[in-house]
Amino acid sequence: MEKQIKQFLDFLQNEKRVSNNTLQSYSRDIHQYESYVSQNKINYAKADAQKITDYLKHLQDMGKKTSTISRSLASIRSFYQYLVRVKKIKHDPTENIQSPKVEKRVPCVLTSEEVENLLSQPKDVDLKGTRDKAMLEVAYATGMRVTEIISLNVDDVNIEQGFITCSSATKQRNIPLGSISIAALNEYVKEARPIMIKDENEKALFVNVNGKRLTRQGFWKIVKFYKEQAHITKDITPHVLRHSFATHLLQNGADLKAIQTMLGHSDISSTQVYMQFQDSGLRDIYKRTHPRA
Repeated sequence: MEKQIKQFLDFLQNEKRVSNNTLQSYSRDIHQYESYVSQNKINYAKADAQKITDYLKHLQDMGKKTSTISRSLASIRSFYQYLVRVKKIKHDPTENIQSPKVEKRVPCVLTSEEVENLLSQPKDVDLKGTRDKAMLEVAYATGMRVTEIISLNVDDVNIEQGFITCSSATKQRNIPLGSISIAALNEYVKEARPIMIKDENEKALFVNVNGKRLTRQGFWKIVKFYKEQAHITKDITPHVLRHSFATHLLQNGADLKAIQTMLGHSDISSTQVYMQFQDSGLRDIYKRTHPRA
């Protein structure tokens, strides 16, 4: 089974071109399933719907959340669909298994006042403070995902024209920046980053104290630190800034399509499609509706 898992993960990475986070998620789910079938002496290639349902019940008994069980089933289903594709098995045993229903939770959103409070915490008194201010301002100004923010390179920022280019394996989009985030970025890029980096060939926009690209964990710790500094009781994660960005734009009258474009949702699937939207129009909407534009 290990050989098939490796080939499946290679397929996801090289042909499906999934993100690294998605790849790691598939890997964890499939290896956990592998451990279960191995311990219970189940032939994965001959497993039927009942065996897989038993596994899902096993996850439930372990106290796993419904969302985790649903994701695990999706990973296992993709694995078996791959095995059918490469003719290792004839039928997908997960075909008729219903995914457990996951209740849609209302995302946590900060008020405009809470955002102002949070973003006012980093102080330009040292290199780290200058970096943190720029990073939090960019997070709220663009609604970018954590992975997208830490993946940014210096060349992705156009301070003069006021936008950031966000790229993934298959998509690219330009997101307008507000005056406050532009000012914070400009100060960081000119004053702090050149001192923080140890290698002039480093491309990462946001770097840690060692001059290397900041990690997801590093970003999360920064948000948590300033949340505590601001005495905000809500459970803030980096993704909350993304939710807040979209909500505040919508509350202030932004067009839903423009918000979807800036967020990079699935209906904006390539640069070519994105270019059908006029950048100037998007920028006007942004300036008119973003609280910190």
